[in-house]
Amino acid sequence: MRWLADESVQARYWAKVYRTPSTEDCWFFLGGISSTGHASFRAASRPGRTRTGTVPGHLYGYQLAHGVIPRLGWGTDSPTVCHTCDNHSCQQPTHLRLGTAAENRAEWLARRRDPSSPLADLRGPARRSRAVGATIRAGLANHESDREIAGRIKAVTALGRPLSLW
Repeated sequence: MRWLADESVQARYWAKVYRTPSTEDCWFFLGGISSTGHASFRAASRPGRTRTGTVPGHLYGYQLAHGVIPRLGWGTDSPTVCHTCDNHSCQQPTHLRLGTAAENRAEWLARRRDPSSPLADLRGPARRSRAVGATIRAGLANHESDREIAGRIKAVTALGRPLSLW
């Protein structure tokens, strides 16, 4: 895939990712967010209002880090990129792994009821991802430190947590 090797496309992608030095932190996407809360990256720009060439950001980022995913078909056992951190807009290569759609769904079902999980956010994944992106962009515009931006991220993610007794 040409767009994976194109350095100008890579530079556009990385310009939309808020990266920290830690491999434990999520690297949030600051560009377009889909209705599912995932990054939406236009890897192959086309003139006009077409969506051709737009890919999920985590799919693009995973392939940048690990190589092209062999797709033999689109059946239930075909590879899919799973977020181990449950943050839909995360682009951290160490938080992404290959699995099947069935495995991804089973993990989602198992973790969505944990009140501390990003999957339990009352705003839903798209509004959560957009809120995190907006707070990071605001921190960057104010020339805040990584520590200050981390505090912003913590505060905005806490806003969506369900109320609990513990």
